[in-house]
Amino acid sequence: MRVAIASDHAGFRLKEALKPALAELDVTVEDLGCYDEQSVDYPDYALKVARGVAAGTYDRGILICGTGLGMCITANKVRGVRAVTAHDTFSARMSRLHNDANVLTMGERVIGPGLAAEVVRVWLDTEFEGGRHQRRVDKIRDAETGAGGIIEAHPLPHEGRC
Repeated sequence: MRVAIASDHAGFRLKEALKPALAELDVTVEDLGCYDEQSVDYPDYALKVARGVAAGTYDRGILICGTGLGMCITANKVRGVRAVTAHDTFSARMSRLHNDANVLTMGERVIGPGLAAEVVRVWLDTEFEGGRHQRRVDKIRDAETGAGGIIEAHPLPHEGRC
């Protein structure tokens, strides 16, 4: 399995702490940056990883920022990426079993390195269950391509009312 990892400055220390844990797993890891704690823009690194996963260069991606949220939002803008933020092993496992998530995001300000390593291990070791979940993942793919999905935001009939 080929895994890309990246962070912004707020996730740099956790990314570095995860590298030894990743080395113990049966994966090939490529660090796409950042390479120090100098301030950078998280979308630049999220897009590098997400585009690599979407293109098939990497099987999975791991992104780390302060909360994991900005990275997740950005990665999900890339067609073919199903990014999730997970700070516990149950969410990590379910994101693979039911959603076939291919990018994991975490926040250095949210999770410690020991638990983060376990979350990554569970996420990488869990395979997609398929079955009824494949139909749902297919619907997500259809929405990305415009086949049966709402691509642009439209006001709902009840907007503006409680």
